[in-house]
Amino acid sequence: MKNYDLIIIGTGSATNLLDVLIQRNPKIKIAIIDKDETGGICLTRGCIPSKILLYPAELVRNIEEAKELGIESEIKKIDFLKIMNRMRSLIGKDIESIREGLSSSENIDYYQSIAEFVSPYTMKVAGETITSKMIFLCLGSKTIIPPIKGIEDVGYITSDTILKLTTLPKSVVVVGGGYIAAEYGFFLSNMGSKVTIVGRNPRFLPEEEPEVSDLAKKDLGKHLEIVTNCEVKEAKKTSDGLKHVIAQDRTTGKTREFEAEEIMLAAGRGPLTELLHPEKAGIKTTKDGWIEVNEYLETSQPNIWAFGDAKGKYMFRHVANYESEIVYYNAILKQKVKADYHAIPHAVFTYPEVAAVGMSENDAVEKIGREKVLIGFYKYENTAKGEAMNVKDYFVKVIVDSSNSEILGAHIIGPHASVLIQEIINVMYAPTRSVQIIEEAIHIHPALSEVVQRAFGAMMPLEHYHEHMLGQ
Repeated sequence: MKNYDLIIIGTGSATNLLDVLIQRNPKIKIAIIDKDETGGICLTRGCIPSKILLYPAELVRNIEEAKELGIESEIKKIDFLKIMNRMRSLIGKDIESIREGLSSSENIDYYQSIAEFVSPYTMKVAGETITSKMIFLCLGSKTIIPPIKGIEDVGYITSDTILKLTTLPKSVVVVGGGYIAAEYGFFLSNMGSKVTIVGRNPRFLPEEEPEVSDLAKKDLGKHLEIVTNCEVKEAKKTSDGLKHVIAQDRTTGKTREFEAEEIMLAAGRGPLTELLHPEKAGIKTTKDGWIEVNEYLETSQPNIWAFGDAKGKYMFRHVANYESEIVYYNAILKQKVKADYHAIPHAVFTYPEVAAVGMSENDAVEKIGREKVLIGFYKYENTAKGEAMNVKDYFVKVIVDSSNSEILGAHIIGPHASVLIQEIINVMYAPTRSVQIIEEAIHIHPALSEVVQRAFGAMMPLEHYHEHMLGQ
């Protein structure tokens, strides 16, 4: 049996801590275990490769819309294989760099294998038994394969396997209506595929504000078909070689059939916890199979910690990076620092781009009451820069507590939404979280950031906001 000072499952955000741990203790011995390629989901099959692909898709849309500004242009060819190979090359270099670093370190034993608990603090990996008094569980997540009759026989791609494509499918049915479906639907459509998104939720992008979801569906729907409130029940292959998807409307019960060259499953991500056999280590899991942690990110077994996707909440790499810091304070420095999720941001890199942070309108009403909620709303097109860009309907929506001017949340749809929202995020991490910081700051004119400032300058009670929106 090998004894380690620390065992880490996963090579994503947990590796953020390696340098500082080795600096603190040059003799530390760490086992790092990952059944997949090094770098974690974000690098190997998540946010990094998808954004490399989405940027060319964004350029296609920009070129197509340039004619509205008096620029006549033509896209002669989209080299799908070149775009895919560039993505694979870029992430491949990073994957190899991380692998070499782990493999060459005197402090690290790197196992590319599945690990499982055999008892508390003891694991079996690659035919060996290893143990440590401290363990970090950062095992990530897996793609969810919904129970669709015939899907395994018909075949499909996922957000993992799409990265291996060398030829563009002429047509694709994307099953799912969330972030993954939106981004890859946008990408495939702009590469030249005929795309149909079929989601079971009544709203497209159901985690976003209704106003944002509606506008995203309207704009993206100009270039691909988006079907909501429809649950896929069956898939089959016909003599013409196409794949057929049979879905049922969740309200009327009527069935609809869609056909395409390929099916992409984008129904979200689920836990990988069962591979670990956490019950053998006395580690509790939630009813959905995620690892249960307390507010300090410690599991039910002392000195075993979990962060990132493994716990099933806020499944973004920037959150996992933050959580790695929390675990460092608590596990290594022996402090008591609670994870704070009051202002978790995210973005959806479609066209239009979507970004949000903090509470939704409904969250705010539930927390502080309707009478205290103020909504600020401003359209891009009503700023000088927005008018210059010829954008229509895009907006910033902010949510504020009227009793203390604290910013509770923000939601943006439009160009550079993921950049514009950062100003709000930063203020939400300031001591007062006050709207006055943004209102009183000098903003460059005419810059797009003015739309954020003006949203805070146009706050109104909740009832007035809804009356305003009805009049739009």
